[in-house]
Amino acid sequence: MALLESKDRELKVSVSKSFLKTVSAYANYRTGSIIFGMADDGTIVGLPDVDKDCLRVEHMVHDFIDPRPRYAIEVDSRSGTMTLTVFEGPDKPYLYEGKAYIRNDSSTTKADPLELKRLVLAGKHMSFDQLPADNQKMEFGSLKQRLHDRLGVDRFDRNTLRTLGLTDADGQLVNAAALLSDSNPFPGIDIMRFGESTSEILERARIGGCSVLDQLDRTIGIAERNYTFEKVTATTRERSERLPLDALRETLANAIAHRAWDVPATITVAMHPDRVVVTSPGSLPSGIEREAYLAGGLSVPRNPTLATVMFRLGYIELFGSGVPRIREAYPEGELPPRFDVLDASIRVTLP
Repeated sequence: MALLESKDRELKVSVSKSFLKTVSAYANYRTGSIIFGMADDGTIVGLPDVDKDCLRVEHMVHDFIDPRPRYAIEVDSRSGTMTLTVFEGPDKPYLYEGKAYIRNDSSTTKADPLELKRLVLAGKHMSFDQLPADNQKMEFGSLKQRLHDRLGVDRFDRNTLRTLGLTDADGQLVNAAALLSDSNPFPGIDIMRFGESTSEILERARIGGCSVLDQLDRTIGIAERNYTFEKVTATTRERSERLPLDALRETLANAIAHRAWDVPATITVAMHPDRVVVTSPGSLPSGIEREAYLAGGLSVPRNPTLATVMFRLGYIELFGSGVPRIREAYPEGELPPRFDVLDASIRVTLP
């Protein structure tokens, strides 16, 4: 079976400067290979002088990629092909002629300004929630109350914020603190409750301007009002759910903890009679594949400071356990939840 181009494989008939864009992309985002002497359809055409081209590739990577990435070259003298494997590196962004590149399926494109900012942060081993917040005057009544109720913390001061990682080395409040503050400036949660069709809107709520923890609790409150009912018999009164609210709570908590907060978009919650659909901005973080995400047990938190605070407060469990816990909330034999990893968002459908 012929090799074809993919996200982690590029095929080149000959050596030209265009391959350097893909070197940048692989060093920035994920390890991949470039095979020289092979056509786009996988046909081996060979290089006229594979040893000479090997030296050319080495010199071009050294001369044009900054900083220099880690790579390996394997030459097949019989077929006249050469495989350049470029390893994802820690010193991002890796630039070709001053520009960073990203690999999309089987094509390589220039990283947009937002992606470049993310690469710069990754190179500093930082995340968006660890950057200094724009506003340094914040109140934390909601967080203070939850620390008291859930962890028995009676004293709340600057030392508490530092212990939670909500200040940086200079004592500045970070974005994670802003998200947990009473006047959180970031986009909130947009809720729409539909009738039998999406053209029939029964209720609309936009929750924002408050701690993400309050946003979570208020959203669950709306769901409880619409998806719970009581079964009454002659001797008992039982509360029942039309969908597992534990699954919704876990979905919302994970959406808040792991969404892309550098994107000015809300988390959307679409409530239908037979399902709830939660869509959070941002696809999977760099370093985690769809299969690993769905399997659970592996997590690269996009917002480690926020996620750690939510973990301490009991809103989320161990990193990487969200998807399994959502699935476990559904009894065997019932329609399972659905997880869609899209280019710019993650969508969870809860029947």
